[in-house]
Amino acid sequence: MMVINPHPFPNRIRFSLPLLNRSITTRGGGGGGGGSSCSAFNCRSVSSFISFTWDDVVQASQPDHAPNDSSDLSGFFENIKYCNRGSSEIKSEFIPLVIEDQIVGYIHNGFFYDYLRRFKDVFVFVPSDSRFGTNVTLNKTLSTPEERTRVVGRVIKSLAEEEKELIPGIRNELYPVKRSFGSPPYFSLERAAAPYFGIKAYGVQMNGFVERDGKKFLWIGKRSPLKQTFPGMLDNLVAGGLPHGMSCVANLIKECEEEAGIPLSLSNQAMSVGAVSYVDVDGYRYKRDVLFCYDLELPGDFIPKNQDGEVESFKLIPVENVANVIRRTCFFKPNCSLVILDFLFRHGYFFSIVTLVYFHNYLAAFTHLTSKDKIIFLCHLYYYDPPLHAEKIITFINHFLPAIIQTTGAPTSLSLSSNSY
Repeated sequence: MMVINPHPFPNRIRFSLPLLNRSITTRGGGGGGGGSSCSAFNCRSVSSFISFTWDDVVQASQPDHAPNDSSDLSGFFENIKYCNRGSSEIKSEFIPLVIEDQIVGYIHNGFFYDYLRRFKDVFVFVPSDSRFGTNVTLNKTLSTPEERTRVVGRVIKSLAEEEKELIPGIRNELYPVKRSFGSPPYFSLERAAAPYFGIKAYGVQMNGFVERDGKKFLWIGKRSPLKQTFPGMLDNLVAGGLPHGMSCVANLIKECEEEAGIPLSLSNQAMSVGAVSYVDVDGYRYKRDVLFCYDLELPGDFIPKNQDGEVESFKLIPVENVANVIRRTCFFKPNCSLVILDFLFRHGYFFSIVTLVYFHNYLAAFTHLTSKDKIIFLCHLYYYDPPLHAEKIITFINHFLPAIIQTTGAPTSLSLSSNSY
C-alpha cells in the first residue's frame, strides 16, 4: 500500500525564482582535463547528446572541487529557470485550445497557421469569442473522445512523416487531454506532441536513497545515449510519464521494475511526497508539466538493474555531492533537478550546503517571490529541516519574516515547540 505523506505544510514547491544570468561551468566535462562553459539555455536540448562520464560527475561533485562556492545558490536557480523559460510576451503568441467550453491547452499561432490550419475538418479557428477571445477548437462533428483521438492522431502522424524534426520522438504513447488531473479526458494525444498543444502532462519521479551511518546517498541513473529525449544525461532512479488510463501508483510500480529492477516488495513502500510543476515555453512548445514525487529508502545492498534499455548505468552518490553536480553542471535532465531540489528542501540539505554567513543569498531570492511563495518557502525550511538545524531555521525566518508581514498577514515570529516536528 502506498504511504501518503501526512505533513500539514505544503509539499508542493512552485519554482518561479529568477536567476542570475550567468553560465554554468562543467568541470572536466567531455572527459577532458579542462573545464568548459555552457549556458543553461544552450547546454541542454531535448535531442542533443552531451558527452561526459561518471568520472566527470564525481569530479564535479567533490566539495573541494570548487572550494569557494559553498554558498553559491545561482547554479540551483539556473536549473529552475531553465524549466520555466518564456516571458509573458512570448506566451502571448499562444492561443487557447478550447474543448467543450474548457481551455485544455495552448497552441502557438505560428504552429497553427503553418501546420494545423490546412486540416479544416479537424481544427477550427475562432477569431473572437466573448469568453475565450481568439482560440482554436476541434470540429463539432468530432463529438466523442475516441473520434477526436483517432482524427488528431492522424494529423500528428501526417505532420511527423512530412517533417521529421517538427515533432521529434514519436512514441505511440497517449497522454490524456483534460482540464485538470482527475477530470475526464476530452481525447488522448501522442505524448511527443503534448507540448505543441500545450496540454497539462503528468509524470511520476522517484528519489531512491540509501542511508549509511546517518548519511544519505541517492541512486542516480545515466540515460541511454539512444534515448529520444535528453540522451546520455543524468536522471532520477525512476521516472516516467503518466499515460492515459493508468494511476500514479500503478505507473510508479511499473517504472520501478522496468527502469531499475525494483521488485514490488520494495516499490510498494515508496512514499508520496507531493508534486513539482513548471511551465516551459520554447519555440512552438508550451510545456505544462506536473511531476508527482516519491521517495523510497532502499536496502544498503540493493543494486539497481535496468530492464528496458533506457538507462545506461547507475551510481550511488552522497546527497550533498548530487547537489554540487546540479548547481555546477548541466549534466542532469532539467526537470530531474527540480525533483532533487524538492528532496533537498524536504530533507534539510540546504543548511548543510549554505552557511549562516551567506543567508543574504536567500534574501536575494526572496525579493523576487510572491508573498504566498515566500510563506511556502519558509514553511518548507521551518518544517522539513531536521531538528539539528531548527535553531538556524528560526533565526533565519525571524530575521526576514518582518519584511513580508504587511502583505501576507503572517505571524510576526516563529518559535520552537515540542511538536514542531
